[in-house]
Amino acid sequence: MSDSQPPSTESQDHPNYPSVDQSDRTVPRNLRQSGDPGIEMLVSTRVRKSPFFHKSFVENGAWRATVYNRVYHPRGLVEPEDGGMMEEYEALVDRVTLWDVAVERQIRVKGPDAEALTNYVITRDATEIEPMHGKYVILCNEDGGILNDPVLLRLSEDEFWFSISDSTLMQWLQGVNVGKNFDVEIDEIDVAPMQIQGPRSVDVMVDVVGEAVEEIPYYGLMEAEIDGCEVLVSQTGFSGEKGFEIYVRDAMENAEAVWDPVLESVTDHGGMQVAPAHHRRIAAGILSWGQDMDHETSPFQVNLAYQVPDNKTADYVGKEELERQQEQIENGEYPFVHKMVGLKLAGEPIRDYAPDFWLISDPDTGEKCGYVTSPWYNPELETNLALGFVPAGKLDGDVTDVYDGNIETEFQVHLPDEYAEESGEPVYAKVSEVPFKPSVNPSAREQAKLHAREEAKE
Repeated sequence: MSDSQPPSTESQDHPNYPSVDQSDRTVPRNLRQSGDPGIEMLVSTRVRKSPFFHKSFVENGAWRATVYNRVYHPRGLVEPEDGGMMEEYEALVDRVTLWDVAVERQIRVKGPDAEALTNYVITRDATEIEPMHGKYVILCNEDGGILNDPVLLRLSEDEFWFSISDSTLMQWLQGVNVGKNFDVEIDEIDVAPMQIQGPRSVDVMVDVVGEAVEEIPYYGLMEAEIDGCEVLVSQTGFSGEKGFEIYVRDAMENAEAVWDPVLESVTDHGGMQVAPAHHRRIAAGILSWGQDMDHETSPFQVNLAYQVPDNKTADYVGKEELERQQEQIENGEYPFVHKMVGLKLAGEPIRDYAPDFWLISDPDTGEKCGYVTSPWYNPELETNLALGFVPAGKLDGDVTDVYDGNIETEFQVHLPDEYAEESGEPVYAKVSEVPFKPSVNPSAREQAKLHAREEAKE
């Protein structure tokens, strides 16, 4: 988006839009609409090159990158003139794709007290996770802010891997244990994951690890070998499509030996390497740490309330504060200024990453009151979709119904001129149900919603 311009907005006193109430936060979001200045990323030894770096950037031609977990991460394989990210979207939803996600660094907790420590740092109940299974979890601080939202893998009774999102977690776990003295080892291990996502992903996996992979349940694990290298396979992913992850052990030695046959099979099945599919995860309502939430965000603000169980008796970090927030909400007292909502919005199709948190305003007053975190165009729904924060007090109806399609509040979104219908003018946006498009494997949140609807029909 190097040629994109920030949205035209009327002159105002301060570039960070103090009319957007960020009193929930100690460090407010930078809302200045600077656009993409077209800067060049510096490649240096301060940031890690993953074991797949040469494959992604040198051999397969990834043309841009971001830094995620202090590792270079490919974020574009198809050049804009050849269709860009929307060409990659088509490959994902119609065929099969390979993703370099070695940035999902693996933090291992191993030892006699591994379950006890894990149960103390996650909000969900770790004791319910059977060996060779995983679960999507969150870890919160004492204020209830989300520190990380990893996929948690349990390899055995005494070994867990945290497949982390974009925030440092190893030092947090080690720090928690300073005063607790759980009998565990906590360290990062030499394991690099790749994702195989799309409707033909099962065919690829059968090619590379055999037919046993067809029996893996959602969030199930399987040990396997590829080209003589030991790997761990899970049926998980960041897309909402059918998919798997391959965790390459001893990655600095084995990563490329595993990568080549996997890419060959993906290509044979009509697919290709792509960047992580943020366009599809937005449609599925999957959140991205740092964009949609961070350590100053409560799970009750961002559709993760289901991660705070009613029946977990064991203590965990943040439990007291989260239960206090939960009680307030149940009593009809929403304790936060902002609530994340899903939006369907007008404008030209948004076909790439947003360089700013685009502003949201109240259509009645014109006052800037919120901001978009994750926008993209969805071809199947033929509309722009977005996740964003708006004032809870401006929502018409019960704030807890905001993702169920029961609230139809309207807002306006200030898009850059390249996407705006009229230069300098905001576009219409409507609060909508999340997920916008169902996942192939519904999350616990989606399953609960489906069950509630079925019960309502009876």
